[in-house]
Amino acid sequence: QLQFVESGGGLVQPGGSLRLSCQASGFTLDGAAIGWFRQVPGKEREKISCISSRSAERYYSDFVKGRFTISRDNAENMAYLQMDSLKPEDTAVYYCTAAQQWQVSRSSCHFFGMQFWGNGTLVTVSA
Repeated sequence: QLQFVESGGGLVQPGGSLRLSCQASGFTLDGAAIGWFRQVPGKEREKISCISSRSAERYYSDFVKGRFTISRDNAENMAYLQMDSLKPEDTAVYYCTAAQQWQVSRSSCHFFGMQFWGNGTLVTVSA
């Protein structure tokens, strides 16, 4: 069964850091691009970062560029999102997903076909 499990969220003060993890099961990340998204209640899910299958290309939205770093470990079927200099507006539920058909560059990220989602992990940035 295809499943993504996100972890690592929590409460952090502004300026702090968190590292999110994404474990994929029932789906090999080899050859797939991985993406991190976030969603605030009442708003659409927002794409924030993507990484190509061999980590050659990484995309970051303008909202997180320079503060977040995406990475992956294909051997462990894991992906990560290092989040530094966190701001209150980063508060959201964070999700990961992956796709075997994709386009990732520094300026754009597109996944094709049906996306599967986990339950997400809540990040709260507050003093």
